[in-house]
Amino acid sequence: MAIRCVVLDFDGTFTDVAAEGAPFVKHFRRRLSEVLGRDVGEAGWDEVEAEVSSSNEEHGWEVGGRTVAPATADPFLLSNFVARRLCDRLGVLPDKAERVALLDTLYREAYAQVAVAFKPEAKEVLEALLDTGLPVTVVTNAHTDTVEAKLTKLAPRGRERLRVSGNARKFLIEPPTEPDALFGGLPETSTVDALVRPIYLRRGRYYDALCRIWKETGTSPETTLVAGDIYELDLAMPAALGARVQYVMRKNALEYERRAIAALGARGGMDPSLRAILPRLEG
Repeated sequence: MAIRCVVLDFDGTFTDVAAEGAPFVKHFRRRLSEVLGRDVGEAGWDEVEAEVSSSNEEHGWEVGGRTVAPATADPFLLSNFVARRLCDRLGVLPDKAERVALLDTLYREAYAQVAVAFKPEAKEVLEALLDTGLPVTVVTNAHTDTVEAKLTKLAPRGRERLRVSGNARKFLIEPPTEPDALFGGLPETSTVDALVRPIYLRRGRYYDALCRIWKETGTSPETTLVAGDIYELDLAMPAALGARVQYVMRKNALEYERRAIAALGARGGMDPSLRAILPRLEG
C-alpha cells in the first residue's frame, strides 16, 4: 500500500539535540545548584550521569508511575533523571510531589534557553518531502509556536504546506478524547528483547493528534509513514496501529530500539540520516 501521509517528530529528529540542549543543561544545573545551596557538579552530577548512561536500559522517564521513554534519549530527559537520582543520593527534597513540581519548574526555565540547531540535511529532506505533494505534519511534544518559529527560520521551500501539531504529550498513558475501536484494539504494552520493562502503547493524546491528521487527509495508519528518534515516544504506538515507521537513529541508540525496528520487517527502517526517510515513500 502506497504512502499517502507523512508524520514527523521534531526535536532530535530534525534538530541536533546535543547542540540545542547544551544551554538547557547549563541553566538547569546552575538553577538546581542554587535551589539546593550546593554545586551539583561537586555533589556528584557527572558521576551519576555516567552511571545512568552506561547502565542497563530500564532507566527511564517516569510519568504516573510508568516508565515512558529511556532516560538517555536526549539532554532534557537525562538532566531530569540525573537530578532525581542525585536528590535521592543526597537525601534532599524527599517529598516527591514537591520535587516533581520543582524540577518541572526548572525544566521550563531551562527549556527557554534552548538553542536552534538543525541537522545539516534537515532543509533538504523537508523540501524533498514537501515536493512530493503528500500531506506532511510535524507532531511534537514541544509548543506549536516554538516549532513554527524554528521552521520559519529554516525556511524550507514549501514551508506554507508544512503543518505542526504541538503539545502532543506522547508521554501520557491515557485514553484518547474519543475512544474508538482502533485504539481499543491496542494492547496495553509490548515487550522487546533486551529490555526488562514493558513498553506502554496506549498514548491517548498522541493518538488524538494522529487521528486528526488521518481524518483531515483521508488517510489511515496503513498509508502513513512516521519518523522519529525515540522508539517508545514516537514510533511504538504508530507501528502497533499498522503504520510504517523510520527510526532516525541517535548516536546513543539503544539495542532494544534496534531490535524493535528490526522485528517490524519491511514496515520498519532505521538510519542515522534523515535522507533515509525518502526511499521509504516508494513503498
